Amino acid sequence: MAGRSLWVVRLASLLAVGFVVGSVEASPGDAHPLYRTCVKECQNTGIIGSNIISNCQSQENHGTSAGSSWYTQEPLYMHWKQQNCKTDCRYYCMIRREEERHLGGLSPVKYHGKWPFKRVSVFQEPLSAALSALNLLTHFTGWLLFFLQVNYRLPLRPQTKRTYYEFTGLWHIYAILSLNAWFWSTIFHTRDIDLTEKLDYSSAVAQLGYSLILTLLRTFNVKDEAGRVMFAAPILAFVTTHILYLNFYDLDYGWNMKVCVAMGVVHVVAWSIWAAMTHHPSRFKVWIVIFGGALAMLLEVYDFPPYKGYADAHSLWHASTIPLTYLWWTFVRDDAEFRTSTLVKKAK
Repeated sequence: MAGRSLWVVRLASLLAVGFVVGSVEASPGDAHPLYRTCVKECQNTGIIGSNIISNCQSQENHGTSAGSSWYTQEPLYMHWKQQNCKTDCRYYCMIRREEERHLGGLSPVKYHGKWPFKRVSVFQEPLSAALSALNLLTHFTGWLLFFLQVNYRLPLRPQTKRTYYEFTGLWHIYAILSLNAWFWSTIFHTRDIDLTEKLDYSSAVAQLGYSLILTLLRTFNVKDEAGRVMFAAPILAFVTTHILYLNFYDLDYGWNMKVCVAMGVVHVVAWSIWAAMTHHPSRFKVWIVIFGGALAMLLEVYDFPPYKGYADAHSLWHASTIPLTYLWWTFVRDDAEFRTSTLVKKAK
């Protein structure tokens, strides 16, 4: 058991190093003088070659300066309904530069931290947005089946009519936070603006932080309220402070990645040790999710440009989490059934 746990720690540490290295990588595309000149001329004239950028034809559609008052900022619905001048110029100049690079036999490069994706209607990253929506649907389906199982298929306590399973409420909260995280992931990949980016990052951190709490409570089998508070309070305080830091002080991508990786390492190690020690009938599902998730995270570490402008490593990671999410919710239902059966037998 110790050997397996040590291997998991080493794997998680390797992934953490890859994340940190990847997070500080520069974007050569937007640093190129030709790209910057193209964006500047586009914003001034509203023209890129033979293309006319309609959003740049009206002064009101230009992005307002960062220091302007809140009441002069473009309303959110305007950001969503139409691409503003700055965004359009960046997009079409990026496409133009990539066509030039392709003709020169050069591979794609990142612009402003992102690969050059091709739009589909309002969707800036159509494949990642669609796969995020499928993850949301998978979580909702898993939660619904869990709800039906614990409330209608498994026996309830005769005195209180509550479930025997001690972690029912905690899994409900987990489901709500997961749905929220994938909802904002879908929105962010559809339309990348400052607000949707912060909501996406904040929701993901909240979901990961709560998952860590739930992991510790379940793997240590903490049932009493006092013990649960002792586990949850410091993690909740840290995660809340971190989210406030990202939103109101500095959206530091590198620091956020380190925080997420640190929580992920604890998460993986805790479930690995639990799966190695327990005789739970569905422990093999935990192992599959752990190793499947670790392999899937390699897609985030070893990034590659989007194939045909649509499918990159990040979108494939979104695809890999769909079957893992389905399997994870089957484990949750199995755990509820196993614990309920054990407690019913003790009651008799």
